[in-house]
Amino acid sequence: MTKEQLKRVVILRAAIGICGMQVCTADDATDKEILETCNRENPSGTSSGWGAVIREAVSGDLFAVKENLPVKCADYPARLHFIVLC
Repeated sequence: MTKEQLKRVVILRAAIGICGMQVCTADDATDKEILETCNRENPSGTSSGWGAVIREAVSGDLFAVKENLPVKCADYPARLHFIVLC
């Protein structure tokens, strides 16, 4: 991905398991912005669509665990990688 190709939200992995995907975003991208892009560019196929961006660990949540928390992009340190769930 070249610097010119970077959009505020870029889908990196369209499918992680049956209910997730990975995105690379501007560090100030909002959940609303991320979810709108995901639902427009890669519809989940579920009635509710993509609905959650994992930002923090939540006790008892199967997906909101340490391994799924946002990380800095190795190529563009001002960007973050998130897991999005449907």
